[in-house]
Amino acid sequence: MTTAAGQVPLAHQPPRHPFDPDPVRATKARAVFALGLIGALTGIFVGGVVPATIALQLARQARREAYASGGFLTGAAWLRRGERLARVGLVLVAVAVVTLVVIGVVRLAGSPYGQDFAPNVD
Repeated sequence: MTTAAGQVPLAHQPPRHPFDPDPVRATKARAVFALGLIGALTGIFVGGVVPATIALQLARQARREAYASGGFLTGAAWLRRGERLARVGLVLVAVAVVTLVVIGVVRLAGSPYGQDFAPNVD
């Protein structure tokens, strides 16, 4: 038996209960994305650690609320993007801190140790 090419009929969905809320995007999802973006953009200047950390905490809360809502809160894609940007911001902060520490150690190693006296001082 073969079927004709064309669109596949959609599965019948039961009618929604009239008191069910409409699915809406979680407001925290947009905040997580914005904070993650700020964290990624300012991560190299070490200032990105604060918004990135707040974004990760908000993402955790938003996931918990979305799970508890039973599917009526959406925005999982914005949460994922915001979390990724926040993690990129934290990685940039770590790279900047390690780079500054290495530069400081190299400069400290190149400087003379102790007090430098003139050659004619005993």
